[in-house]
Amino acid sequence: MSTLDHPQVESSLEGFLKAVRPRLKAAFARYRIPPQDTEDILQQALMALIHHQEEIRDPEAWLLGTVRNKCLLYWREQRRRLYESVDAAVLEAIAEPVGPAQESSHLQHDLAQALERLPERCRSLLWMRYRQGYDPPELAERLGYSPSSISKVTTRCLAALTRHLFASGIYRRKVE
Repeated sequence: MSTLDHPQVESSLEGFLKAVRPRLKAAFARYRIPPQDTEDILQQALMALIHHQEEIRDPEAWLLGTVRNKCLLYWREQRRRLYESVDAAVLEAIAEPVGPAQESSHLQHDLAQALERLPERCRSLLWMRYRQGYDPPELAERLGYSPSSISKVTTRCLAALTRHLFASGIYRRKVE
């Protein structure tokens, strides 16, 4: 019988969760985590708590801190996915037209307008990356960035582009 299967441990874990539940709900509400994802985050945090229980002095504070960190990581991952989808959309829109000419023309026009609102450094980087096909090491060399930072700079530029596309309603129309 494992430690977790022991009835006393099960009841103390249930009691612990019952006591901490209001603060967990508040944390999930504060970080606006969708209900379908709260259980996954909580399970991950509980597994870490159980794994590190010997080293933890205040399990409630530790669990709440871990849940807060996992909530932040959740939204970071969601933003990364959004940037990757914009990344793919940018690649498709800037690439040679493959769809109906009029639709492709509108998309390229909308994208060009959003790109014009970006700082020169981002326009250059995105143009070289997606229109001219430079890979990250070449971009870093040509634009004077260190190879280790070019990914972060590209992500920031895509984030700025994403904000402009959402603010203008362009990206929402393309997704719907």
